[in-house]
Parts: sequence; structure tokens; C-alpha cells
Amino acid sequence: MYKRVRLTDTVEVPPEALDDVTPDLIKRLLQDKLEGRMDEEVGSIVTVTTVHDIGEGAVIPNRPGVYYKAEFDALTFDPEMQEVVDGEVVEVVSFGAFVGIGPVDGLLHVSQISDEYLAFDEEGQMLASRESNNTLGVGDAVRGRIVTKSIDERNPRESKIGLTAKQPGLGKHGWLREARQQEEAAAEGE
Repeated sequence: MYKRVRLTDTVEVPPEALDDVTPDLIKRLLQDKLEGRMDEEVGSIVTVTTVHDIGEGAVIPNRPGVYYKAEFDALTFDPEMQEVVDGEVVEVVSFGAFVGIGPVDGLLHVSQISDEYLAFDEEGQMLASRESNNTLGVGDAVRGRIVTKSIDERNPRESKIGLTAKQPGLGKHGWLREARQQEEAAAEGE
């Protein structure tokens, strides 16, 4: 879930920028320092939006810069357990599909996509069902539910999010659309 949060952090202003310490400079330095960072409490910091308050500068011995404490707003992405998310398949591998959900990818394991057996087509970069001819490939839009989450603050790329698409209303958007059309056609035929 995307959230706007108010945070406080300290940023180092290099000596060459000390003549003009403005909110824009502090914002840029905070963006360089924080964007893409993962935090257990607020999630992934997408961007710093507004700097509200800049404290007095502090000098640390043997350091060339001046350190300023700043209060600012940031846009974050914090995946929540059981949250339903829409995303796009960014990679297909033999054991499932990686789905881009915001600034992170979640794994949709092959066992969590469908009740049908899905075979991996390495050449076509897709998972395919022999029973229904359904396929799941790179670029497909998917709706899934977050069922596991392990956030690694030190190495955000190692964070893991597990998804399922086996519940009603979840799965590839095309499959959901086809199922809805079949239900509507059956209802009209009655």
C-alpha cells in the first residue's frame, strides 16, 4: 500500500553547498540517501516529496560536511499481509512468475497460480496449461494477494514477498475477464 508519511532524518551537506542550504538542496540530498531504501516500519521509500523543517547544522570532528536534521514527507510503499495487489509479470521462471508490485517484485509460485498443471515454456518465457490453454507470460497483468513478506533492510533486493492467485477474483486479468463473460452469458441463457 502506498502511504505518505512524515519522517525525520539527518543529512550531510558537503562544504561546497554550505553557502545555500535550502529546502530544495536538503530534499535532493535526502532523495539521494533514502530513495529505494527499505525500512521495516515504513516500507520502501519511493520518494521524498516535501521538506518541512531544517534544524541547525552540526559539525562533527574530522568530517568536512555539516549535518542537518530535517523533517520531511515521503511517499512509501509498504506491502501488507493479505493485501490484494495488481501488478505486471516481469519475469517467468520454472518455479513461477515474478510480479512487479510498486517498487518491489513479488513471487507468484507456480503452485499458487492455478489448480491446473502449468508447464514452463523457456523459449516463450511463459507458463502454460495443457488443460485450458491458459498462459501466463511477461507483460501480463495479474491480481494477487500478499501471503508472505520478509523485509531485508540492509539489502532491499533480498526482500521477499510471496503472492497467491488461487482465490476467487485473483489471477491473470484476462482469465478473470473471460470467467466474468462466461458467467454473464450463462445468466442470459437461463
